[in-house]
Amino acid sequence: MSGTQQPQETSQFWRHPRFRDLGMLKARFTRHRYQLHTHPTYVVALITHGCERVRIGNESVVAPAGTVLLVNPEVWHDGEAGADQGWAYRTFYPSISLMETISGELGQDRAPLFSQAIVNDADLVQAVAAAHQGSISGDATSAETSMLIALRKLVLRHGDWGGRREAVESFGSKSRLRVYEQVIEDHLSTDLDLQRLAEAAGVTRFQVIRDFRKVLGLTPASFIRDRRLRRADLLIRQGADLADAAFAAGFSDQSHLSRTFRAAHGMTPGMFRRAGTLPSS
Repeated sequence: MSGTQQPQETSQFWRHPRFRDLGMLKARFTRHRYQLHTHPTYVVALITHGCERVRIGNESVVAPAGTVLLVNPEVWHDGEAGADQGWAYRTFYPSISLMETISGELGQDRAPLFSQAIVNDADLVQAVAAAHQGSISGDATSAETSMLIALRKLVLRHGDWGGRREAVESFGSKSRLRVYEQVIEDHLSTDLDLQRLAEAAGVTRFQVIRDFRKVLGLTPASFIRDRRLRRADLLIRQGADLADAAFAAGFSDQSHLSRTFRAAHGMTPGMFRRAGTLPSS
């Protein structure tokens, strides 16, 4: 057996000093595995060491060091080590509204999508690294400048405004999914079951399962867990007590929220709540 010791897993999360809705993450993982989840934001991740294996929608990719991983808003994805040494990365999560603003200043009428999940672009890598490091420099104007430069390069070089080919042909499944989503949002704090979803759409429980798999490639339980996490995220950002946020989002207790939150986000709810404090460089 090799005596080589694996690097310690670490993660830090904070908010950009000029763009307060822009979350910043610096992490190193070897054993951690992200569960499938979504973000209402984009994900822009610079891999700095090792490599990460990620499922994005129906695609599985490996992002090595020196590349930028891109995930569009609301797209399901996970993440795990793609090599024995794991991976380290610097990530930020620009909102749709921020990307709309950037795109508008560049002559576009809406935020872009990114058709490539893995980008090998040395200039962009350098800009993203500078923007991430700049967010903890203590100079808010410099931090704003470096972030705008990085986002401009990202949008101009890799943005796509042509739209995406519709991946799902079954309009029945998609229309029922909207019904399921509304029922879930309205009853997150309750014990949701398949029968409630089936009754709302006038179908069987088996059809509910088929609809989720056909449209999203997921189980109903995975979708409900994700929406509970999204609700807890919002409540914590609004200042709710962690136990209250857990209850309101439908988790059995605060410990249940903490386990699920870390599995999906690589950090604890407490770290997320304390994100107003900048980490050391």
